Amino acid sequence: MTMTTQSTLGRDTPQVTARAKVLGKAQYAGDIKVAGMLHGKVLRSPYPHARIVSVDTSEALALAGVKAVLTGADAPRARWGVSHKERRILAEGVVRFCGEEVAAVAATSEEIARDALDLIRIEYEELPAVLLPEEAIDEEAPNIHDGRKDNIAHEIRFERGSVDEGFAQADLVHEATYTTHAQYPGYLEPMGSVAMLDAEGRLVVWTSTQSAFLARARLAAALERPVSTVRVIQATTGGGFGGKIVEDANQLVAGLLAVKTGKPVRLVNNRLEDFLACPTSVPERITLKLGMTRDGLIVAKDVRIVADCGAYAGLASEVMHVSAMRSDNMHRLKNVRSHATMVYTHTPPHGAFRGFGGTQMLFALNSHIHTMAVQLGLDPAEVHKKNAIGAGEVSVHGWKVASTGLVECIDQATRALRWGEPRKAAAPGSPKRRGVGMAAAMHVSGNRTIGNWDGSTVVVKINEDGRIVIHSGECDMGQGAMTMLSQIVAHELAVPLSHVHVMAPDTDVAPFAIGTLASRVTIVAGNAAIEAARKAKAKLLALAAELLEVPAEGLDLTDGAVHVREAPDRRLAIADLARQHLWRHGGEAIQVSATWDAKTTMHDDKVYGNIAPAYSFAAQAVEVEVDIDTGQVTVVDSFVSDDCGKALNPMAIHGQTNGATVQAFGWALYEQLHLEAGRIANGNFADYTMATADSVPMLRGGFVESNDPNGPYGAKGASETAILPGAPAIANAVYDAIGVRIVDLPITPEKILAALRERKEAPGA
Repeated sequence: MTMTTQSTLGRDTPQVTARAKVLGKAQYAGDIKVAGMLHGKVLRSPYPHARIVSVDTSEALALAGVKAVLTGADAPRARWGVSHKERRILAEGVVRFCGEEVAAVAATSEEIARDALDLIRIEYEELPAVLLPEEAIDEEAPNIHDGRKDNIAHEIRFERGSVDEGFAQADLVHEATYTTHAQYPGYLEPMGSVAMLDAEGRLVVWTSTQSAFLARARLAAALERPVSTVRVIQATTGGGFGGKIVEDANQLVAGLLAVKTGKPVRLVNNRLEDFLACPTSVPERITLKLGMTRDGLIVAKDVRIVADCGAYAGLASEVMHVSAMRSDNMHRLKNVRSHATMVYTHTPPHGAFRGFGGTQMLFALNSHIHTMAVQLGLDPAEVHKKNAIGAGEVSVHGWKVASTGLVECIDQATRALRWGEPRKAAAPGSPKRRGVGMAAAMHVSGNRTIGNWDGSTVVVKINEDGRIVIHSGECDMGQGAMTMLSQIVAHELAVPLSHVHVMAPDTDVAPFAIGTLASRVTIVAGNAAIEAARKAKAKLLALAAELLEVPAEGLDLTDGAVHVREAPDRRLAIADLARQHLWRHGGEAIQVSATWDAKTTMHDDKVYGNIAPAYSFAAQAVEVEVDIDTGQVTVVDSFVSDDCGKALNPMAIHGQTNGATVQAFGWALYEQLHLEAGRIANGNFADYTMATADSVPMLRGGFVESNDPNGPYGAKGASETAILPGAPAIANAVYDAIGVRIVDLPITPEKILAALRERKEAPGA
């Protein structure tokens, strides 16, 4: 039995990494300094599509302090990518997007490296650029990648049930097209790496990453080295939001410069470079057709998607897969059909982003359901609840939903916004109009799609002073993975949180891990941590039973000591037991390992299977004010309800929810990458308009604890679901306020005014 008065589970708990960060002691990749370190800079293509005619690096090499100038000819022949191996570390022969890496310099200072870039002479022959998906699909369009018959990077088709029969049963059929745009992750820390060869010639890379082991695999493949000759150490990571998984080339260029110079090389993006290099979310054009009965039951769903991955596919195919089918599993659907097409364009690559394809489709679906509910005279919230999948049910795609708080989330969010109550009328002559809207969402906690393993291994060591060290390969990028692991192990071993330390992921010493993606870390690493801690506890109890001459069943572990249940004064501190476990004949230090792999099923060739051990749900209700003279939309109130299974750390989840909510506000209303002839024109925080404090109301939210049977103490993922309902909730509130439906994100003042003008000029208006 374990008891502690110091357990933090379920209590507001500051992040265990917070002190180092606020004191400025946390080491980010850009802070790392190694003796003899050089500084790297990258020269990028000024054209979206061009042939590299010639490259002259002689002037740059002659500059004092320059140690290397590399081009595509100096890089390995291997191509890199996720499913599609199609990128070179440095472009050779042709460039496919404005910003593609063409040359790299290593010099004794960043200033010299920057000056050297200006001395590299490259002659380009500009080629026609395909900038829009509609152009790329055209049969006459030039192929963006040689050897392909067209510009289609990936295609998904499936049908369940009989969609046409479902539409025939519907009392209302509605079809509309929605467009979503690319969003930059906006993390505080741009991408950075420090790479060096150690004394044995192994490549060591400190980097900002969401997956140290996926980074290692990519470095090894792209640099044509055995995996065991590459060591990746995760530096403190200042946010990721999907952008720091395996799609940015920063680590690869740093590694190449280190290998070629034999010196440590620091390569840190400035903000413009990060805008050019980081994957942004996947833009999609979604045509959605729903059939609904007069009482709001969805009887048929037909989806067509055209998505743009940019010049290289990266993770965009997997993102589109989520858009094509994940939202189907939120409802009790029988008849669904989807056809999704991913195309290449000569634009900067798109890929993983928080919500991972769910945001795009849920904007369309929630907007659509609201529109149909209004036409049928129904409450949109009630329509969602009527169709919501229940606990214990299996979805149309084979997903086994063990827990869901979706209905409770909808009730909690709408109740907080006084849903159904009349809004305060605008003052006479005022251009301000108020409206409310809601939206619902689902996400995964884990995902068995990378390969047939979706597990995690956690190593727990008990030192001779009774304090505990955890080794895990799962990355903390600010979301709180280290805190969660510390909380669990401290709880299981009945020690204070301060007596537990989590080592940063290091591929040489940490157990293999997939990393931070698909909201998987809490459920998979959390379960592994429970098992590892209990193994360590069993060793403590076994030794205590021997020393106290009491069966282990008669012992309790409480507040850092094992004591006899019937005689509490007979006790042994964990520190004493740890020392005696080691210092005896045949002894050893207490170090245990445990692995937890979800009992899930990879989808088959018809994309059917139960891919996650748990599924998270959320709902959001917002109130907006729309100025019909200026078109300005202001969110005046918001409440997000998050089904996190069990809130292990309410403070952390509130923080994640609030951050996700603000990112959703930005995507819905403010953020938009502007490309001019394929070039990013607003690649800085002055011109790329993110949601700031003055555009955000007091953020409100709550939890629904559905207690998933597969989760650690009932917990499941809580970092991504909250971003999903924001944009459609705002779009629905705008419709409620002024009666116009914006289907093309972002919802800008210009679009509001144009829609109002069009409605006014419509016949019969």
